[in-house]
Amino acid sequence: MAILHVRVTPRASRDAVEGFDLEGTLRIRVTAPPADGEANAAVTRLLAHALRVPSRDVVLVSGASARTKQFDVPLSLVEIRSRLG
Repeated sequence: MAILHVRVTPRASRDAVEGFDLEGTLRIRVTAPPADGEANAAVTRLLAHALRVPSRDVVLVSGASARTKQFDVPLSLVEIRSRLG
């Protein structure tokens, strides 16, 4: 299990996992608006799809109303980096 730090850009033109920045934070863009948890749900689905794990295994730990979030995923950081390319 690993805690993954994610920086989210809501209302983007497309859904995309952009990769890791210099601090090790994963940057993600989603088309969903940040209202009513829609962006959080979209990020969870996108992360699960990109990491090839079920959506139920990607859990938002903190940052529900912030752009920087932490997700608990059932993979090591090495596995995460290799799956995201």
